[in-house]
Amino acid sequence: MTGTSPPRARSREETIRILRDVGVIPVVRCNSADIAAHVTDALVEAGLPIAEITMTVPNAIEAIERLAHRYASSSDGEQRALIGAGTVIDAEFARRAVKAGAQFIVSPGLVREVVDVARSAGLAVLPGALTPTEILAAAGAGADLVKVFPVQSVGGANYIRALRGPFPDLPLVPTGGVDLDNTAEFIRAGAAAVGVGSELISREALARGDYAAIGARASQFVSAVKGARQAVATTKRA
Repeated sequence: MTGTSPPRARSREETIRILRDVGVIPVVRCNSADIAAHVTDALVEAGLPIAEITMTVPNAIEAIERLAHRYASSSDGEQRALIGAGTVIDAEFARRAVKAGAQFIVSPGLVREVVDVARSAGLAVLPGALTPTEILAAAGAGADLVKVFPVQSVGGANYIRALRGPFPDLPLVPTGGVDLDNTAEFIRAGAAAVGVGSELISREALARGDYAAIGARASQFVSAVKGARQAVATTKRA
């Protein structure tokens, strides 16, 4: 498939809207491009139309390209699921991901060259940050959403809640230690979305090839976000 034109990209604004509306960004780390494709299929079938394929997956660019075409609409070329590239730490990987059809780019930290590549291509970009200084730097560099990583190591949802004081309008995506038990708390604390890795796509399920279990878990995370948002809305109306 390499060498074929990527599907028509969504607008950056539309990608951001979907990431925020769905509220769960699955971080796909596994041992092969084939497994990444199977995991993504399970996520989409379960109603979670987003997958962040990390560059630590062998042949990750191939997986992104394959999935970008698989989830392209036959009518207009627009992707029916958002396929992103994660753990992007240099401009070359960012350019390759863009060429393969990635719709958003995620980094564990702020790499300005990666942000520049994504913005030049019209893609959403989520650089990582942890401290208030780093979060401000990421926002100033052009982040569409800021990945707060590793959030559980510095207080979890309470940390996000504290950050909302000085940064009420910055869309924060806590990642690292997010699980089904604390997802709702992160949303109530003000997170725009959550990034979830092994707590959604467990090593045990991958070892068994149990993609149905991954899909079931994905549905639970989506429901947790929806329920938390409904509770927040009800509280605001009261």
